[in-house]
Amino acid sequence: MIEAAVWGAIGASTLLLGAVLAFAIDLPTRIRGLVLAFGAGALVGAVAYELFEEAVRVAMAGVIVLVGFAAGAIAFYVGSVLIDRMGSETRSEPDQHGTARVSSRRDPRTDGLAIVLGSVLDGIPESIVLGASLIGGTGVGIPVFVAIAISNVPEGLSATEDLSAAGFSRRRIVGLWLAVVVASTIAAALGFTVLSAAGPNVTAFVDAFAAGAILAMLAESMIPEAHEIGGRAVGLATSLGFAVAASLSFLV
Repeated sequence: MIEAAVWGAIGASTLLLGAVLAFAIDLPTRIRGLVLAFGAGALVGAVAYELFEEAVRVAMAGVIVLVGFAAGAIAFYVGSVLIDRMGSETRSEPDQHGTARVSSRRDPRTDGLAIVLGSVLDGIPESIVLGASLIGGTGVGIPVFVAIAISNVPEGLSATEDLSAAGFSRRRIVGLWLAVVVASTIAAALGFTVLSAAGPNVTAFVDAFAAGAILAMLAESMIPEAHEIGGRAVGLATSLGFAVAASLSFLV
C-alpha cells in the first residue's frame, strides 16, 4: 500500500511542476499546446494498451467492460457540465434594442478552480488504476504512470496561469495543487488495498471506468484546447505521445 501511495504521489506531483513552470517562465502558447498534445497522445496509448486491454483480459463478462466504460464517460460528462456551470455566470442584460438577452461571463478565478476540479475528476480514477497495477507484484504500470505524469504538467500550468491572473497568491495556488496530490495519493493506496481483495470483475470495471473517463476528457478538452493554441503541429505531437506510450507497453 505504501508503494502504491508513493507512486500516486509522484504521478500527481507533476501538477506542481506545471505550477512551477508557470511561475518561473513565460512559456510560449504554441509550445504549451504541443506539450498538451503530447500528453493527450500518451493518455490515448495508455487507454488503448493498458486500461481497456487489461479490462477485457480480466473481465469474466464483456458487459462489465461496457458498463464500466460507459459509466466513466458519463461521469466525466456530468462533472464537465457542473464545472462549466461553475465557470460561467449566466445573466440577462438588454441588447442595443432594449431586448433582454442571455449572456455568459467568464471569471478567470472560477475558470482556474474549475481546471483544478477537473484534475481531481480525472486524477482519482487514474491514481486508483496506478495503485491497482501493483497488485500481483509485477511493478507499477509504467505506461499509465508516464501518461499521467506528462499530461498533468500542462494541466497544472494552465490552471496556475488562470488563478494567478485572478489574483490568487502563489502560496494558495500551491496549496490547492498539494490538496490534489494528497487526494491522488490516497486514491492510489485505496486502489491497491481494495482491488487486491476484489474479484476480477471489480478490477475490470475500474479499468474500464478510468478508460471511459479519460477518453471523454481527451475528446472534450485536452485535444481541442491543444489544437486551438498549438496549431496544426499538434497532430504530430499527439502521434508522438501515443507512440511513446505504446512503445512502453510493449517494452515493459
